[in-house]
Amino acid sequence: MINLTDIIAFIKFQDLIQRTTEQIFMFSIAILLSIFIGLIIGIFLYKAQKLSNIVFNILNIIETLPTIALLVLLIPFLGLGMKPTIFVSVLYAILPIARNCYVGLNNVEKNYIEIAHCLGLNEFESLTRIEIPLALPTIISGIRISIVFTMGVVTLGGLIAAGGLGASIQTGIQLYDKTLIYVSAVWVGILALIFDALAYLIERFLQKRFGHA
Repeated sequence: MINLTDIIAFIKFQDLIQRTTEQIFMFSIAILLSIFIGLIIGIFLYKAQKLSNIVFNILNIIETLPTIALLVLLIPFLGLGMKPTIFVSVLYAILPIARNCYVGLNNVEKNYIEIAHCLGLNEFESLTRIEIPLALPTIISGIRISIVFTMGVVTLGGLIAAGGLGASIQTGIQLYDKTLIYVSAVWVGILALIFDALAYLIERFLQKRFGHA
């Protein structure tokens, strides 16, 4: 016979599935935007070396800002929910990707670039066919760091009605439900490890493929 405890447990399980879906959705949007913007910045600074210090200093300053404070400050402009959460997640995740893209491209041996030019490749073709592929292992390392940042910020988004597993943790705190708090927190960690493991496998494959550590 189904009792009240079973019903409550089922409702909590359904809620956890919904919150997990929200978490993965926000995380996916944020990390994809971060990769896109981070690569553009990294490539741009690789071509405009004189601006690198200025841009990276600005990004470093953004990294030092408290996440909660930034989320709250954006509420008047972006409201509550997913928009400010994704926006802040992207802000924090851009730096590792842009920096590693910049470093990876600068570390490509000049011999490869010279060979590409000798083969008749223009700058764009050399960049897309030679330099970026050789820099990919380093870029993926930056993405792995951004994965951790993004998962953390998305979780904090629960404090401003963004949903996700942060909302489950907040609900657990309000209800003094330790089980809900622990399960949600552990599940956040597991998701971060899963995405990091996937990025690690890609990184190892690229290291073997292109011979860069």
